Amino acid sequence: MNSRAIAAEVFGTFMLMASVLGAAFYSFGAPAGAAGILGVALSIGTTVMVMAYAVGQISGGHFNPAVTLGLVAGGRFEASKAVPYIIAQVVGALAACGVFSLVGHTGATFAANGYGELSMLKASLGEVFILETVLTAFFLIVIMGVTRANGPALLAPVAIGLTLTAIHLMAIPISNASVNPARSLGSAIYAGGEALSQVWVFWAAPILGGVIGGVVGRWLLED
Repeated sequence: MNSRAIAAEVFGTFMLMASVLGAAFYSFGAPAGAAGILGVALSIGTTVMVMAYAVGQISGGHFNPAVTLGLVAGGRFEASKAVPYIIAQVVGALAACGVFSLVGHTGATFAANGYGELSMLKASLGEVFILETVLTAFFLIVIMGVTRANGPALLAPVAIGLTLTAIHLMAIPISNASVNPARSLGSAIYAGGEALSQVWVFWAAPILGGVIGGVVGRWLLED
């Protein structure tokens, strides 16, 4: 396993998690006015875009266990490399959570994903599971499409970042927008309680969606 690829996944996921937490914790209560859901969505979308440009050539720029497993299902990534990538992604997410726990002003739920009382719209488990599965599948199909051999390589990170922005605009009111098991685990561990008891949903649904998206993307794009 390439140690630089692992380091790139740690760093990229750290920045992804930091973009979620920083926007979620601080932009809503800023004295100059809240950035709100749009601000959070743009924060994570632009961060993933620039990280894909910065280190994507080293590791592929997954930063997400659902993306890694979706690319395995789509025939774009070796299954033997998946576990080290996922461990690196979890480490990056937890490290970012650690930094923000030291900064403070984090809120009781630590921007955790969830349903019921942890959902802005009090969405049910079923509603959250469906949305997280569908949106992650959508995300993987976009990734498969823009990173294909004859695809728009230079603009691929832009398309991926904008897609993630759109996903967050749709999903924040329902599930606080996961589509990324590492991101969900980091928040859940630091929040504890109900968030931690619900975190399985944000592993199961995004991974299921990622695998579906990888398989569908492979079928759509095959020659």
